[in-house]
Amino acid sequence: MTVIYEKQGAVATLRLNRPEKLNAVNGEMLEAICAALEAAENDDDVRVLILSGEGRAFSAGFDLDMGSPQKGESDETFMRRELRNIFDAIMRFWDFPKPVIAAVHGYCLGSSMEIAAVCDITIASDSCRFGAPEVRFGSGMVCLILPWIVGQKNAREMLLVGSDRIDAARAESMGLVNKVVPAEEVLNSAKAMADEIALNDPLAVRLTKKAINMSAEVAGLRKALENALEIDMQIETTETPESREFNRILGEEGPKAALRWRAAQLPKGDSL
Repeated sequence: MTVIYEKQGAVATLRLNRPEKLNAVNGEMLEAICAALEAAENDDDVRVLILSGEGRAFSAGFDLDMGSPQKGESDETFMRRELRNIFDAIMRFWDFPKPVIAAVHGYCLGSSMEIAAVCDITIASDSCRFGAPEVRFGSGMVCLILPWIVGQKNAREMLLVGSDRIDAARAESMGLVNKVVPAEEVLNSAKAMADEIALNDPLAVRLTKKAINMSAEVAGLRKALENALEIDMQIETTETPESREFNRILGEEGPKAALRWRAAQLPKGDSL
């Protein structure tokens, strides 16, 4: 069971459950996440949803092995379909009509970090690490939400450097998370906040979330994200001599060897 969905009173919890893979999201988990969201949305007793991860991490990102093309399907068509599925799953949290609180610990990387970013409130453990290392591996972010959450300068640094070592304090300072607490208090802190929200008038809460979302959408968020998805599709489906060799080494020798190879290709300039 890749996702655990439970309900306690007015608060439901959705826990990512591939701890042996640091909760990397694969196709099966993606379907289970959407099914759990559907159940929570249609349950009138549920007023708040908490999203968390089992084991040592919230999630290290999306699984690199998302499957293979269907019979007669081109690689490009397959890639476009998979990226659209991931994009829609991330935006499902944005569009979810009830408040969602992400309780993150360990690693919160890549598209899983994008999920945490689109949640209404994010509470992080003090040992949590955030990042978007996609460009290091020739990929792009599926849902380019970061500029809307952390601002242009912070987003450009995270996305262009490709760092996966943004600590919780830095994440809080840039607005990626609301609150940082000790690791053992993350879920309790999320539950306490969920209980506070659940005491409020549910219609007023839902419509307030809708109004907040609409303010960003009127400013062009949805169109910008769709345009960015098209660019990511171009990134993922365009091959260069460098990317071919990098991917060959990546497959045969692993990521460290591939990154070393790329670093060795840089021109050697004269010392200043």
